Amino acid sequence: MEIDVAHRQPGDTAEISRQRSTVGVRIVSLVPSATEIVYALGLGRQLVGVSHDCDWPPQVRRKPIVTRPTVDLAGRSSRQIHDAVSGAIHAGHGLAELDEEALARLRPDLILTQELCSVCAVSYRRVNEAARSLDGPVQVVSLEPTTLDGIFRTIVTVGSLTARERRALDLVRRLRARLLRIEEKVVRRRRAGMPTPRVVALEWLDPPFVAGHWVPELIRRTGGRDVLGREGEPSRQTTWEAVLEAEPQMLLVMPCGFTVNEAVAELHRAPLPPFWGEIDAVRRGNVFALDAGAYFSRPGPRILDGALMLAEIFDPMAFVSRVPGAWTPVMDL
Repeated sequence: MEIDVAHRQPGDTAEISRQRSTVGVRIVSLVPSATEIVYALGLGRQLVGVSHDCDWPPQVRRKPIVTRPTVDLAGRSSRQIHDAVSGAIHAGHGLAELDEEALARLRPDLILTQELCSVCAVSYRRVNEAARSLDGPVQVVSLEPTTLDGIFRTIVTVGSLTARERRALDLVRRLRARLLRIEEKVVRRRRAGMPTPRVVALEWLDPPFVAGHWVPELIRRTGGRDVLGREGEPSRQTTWEAVLEAEPQMLLVMPCGFTVNEAVAELHRAPLPPFWGEIDAVRRGNVFALDAGAYFSRPGPRILDGALMLAEIFDPMAFVSRVPGAWTPVMDL
């Protein structure tokens, strides 16, 4: 986690923290997950600007937008999006750029961004450069969790930066308690003979990528075993042959940023391998599309809703998720 304060002098950070205990900090969030954390901590009024990707909770749509996309990805296939992202990386830029004039008008005290994904947000370096051109001290914080504990620490970090540490700690306690209840029930079901399914989670379809970072951990802690993903490590490209050889009993289709309906549509138009029907999960009828955009791609509070979805998929007799319609079996392939 990187923290930088533009125009910083010795002692300035402590002074800023003292001021924020009595004066509301003006926050700009360039990351959807950070925006969700800000609202979860009751700081919606202090959020003065967001990225064009921030869409939850719904009232965030009324906030000023300080980024814009560099490439129009609407309606594009997995392959077309992959090629556009690769082209952006090769050209040395991401899929978003900063509106520096809009940022200056908002006069932020705190800017929340990330470095975890090189294309999902404006680069940390670019944000710092823009912050140094603003009047007064501006704190730039890069939030980049790779595990569930990292997500919880991120929430506490945002709370400590905004004089909401107690509320952040309470939120994390509640999230941990929800996860513990799921894990305890998983253990009881295993002792009663419930098997642990072999799982492959696909974060992209053309080319295929297996999910990484916190997703394999979520799968393990909710009753499955991810046979290709690596906990705490980035998603990585794989092959359909590797998926076949892994013999997954369940296949989770969760393209990064896609809704459940978009995931279903992409699964139908993606160039699936000729041996698709030989994959164990496909033969069993255990292919599921999930709303990754809301519940898995973003390391924020709703990640626990995603955890309960996974638990329900793995053991529907024991779990019922809180968000109906956020996942669906896909049978007609």
